[in-house]
Amino acid sequence: MRRAMARRAARRPPERERARAGEVVDRLERAMPEARIALEFKDDLQLLVSVILSAQSTDARVNLVSPALFARFPDAAAYARAEPEVLWPFIQTLGLFRAKAKSIVGAMRAIEAAHGGRVPRERAALEALPGVGRKTAGVVLVHLGADQAFPVDTHVGRVARRLGFTRERDPDRVEERLRLLVPRERWGQGHQLFVWHGRRTCTARAPACERCVLEDLCPKVGVPRERRGTSPRPTDPSA
Repeated sequence: MRRAMARRAARRPPERERARAGEVVDRLERAMPEARIALEFKDDLQLLVSVILSAQSTDARVNLVSPALFARFPDAAAYARAEPEVLWPFIQTLGLFRAKAKSIVGAMRAIEAAHGGRVPRERAALEALPGVGRKTAGVVLVHLGADQAFPVDTHVGRVARRLGFTRERDPDRVEERLRLLVPRERWGQGHQLFVWHGRRTCTARAPACERCVLEDLCPKVGVPRERRGTSPRPTDPSA
């Protein structure tokens, strides 16, 4: 079953569907030229830590706690010397903070031991770090400019399904499909645009279809009929 699904995902989409995907990215880029990652960081290590912390937490909340954490742990060696419990007071307002502290310390110990204290720029090496999965690795690689990826979070997956680009729920399968639809050089920007669109307009509970720049391109898969004509207030894209 999984092999059959993988084969379906790997089929090259029709030209008309790739053209629609290209138009989707074009329109979102015109509508949100300022779209960028909302996490605040100054170097590779801070980026990696912030992305790990952002799981099931808003970027805005991560940005509130990260400055003190970064000041206390300025490099991989500082994290590597610490026990996870030492990080707790800095991040305890975030969900899953104990697991995140364990992942950060484990990742930094591996980075210090095997990568000279620097974040690796290869996907395989990143995904081998404790607490770093495919999505986290993709986000880090994109924003380091080290590789192209189309990481799929909750927002990206929801937007892709509502646009009818995929029926998949598994993030890896969704990413496979989006990679086939969007040119490689636009994957990173496409990811960020889908994230912003999902936060600002195509929200989970109340999508604002009336003010959506994709309204005529979108089949609105899974959107209740009564919601297709509503226009709630914009949400904070850093949430």
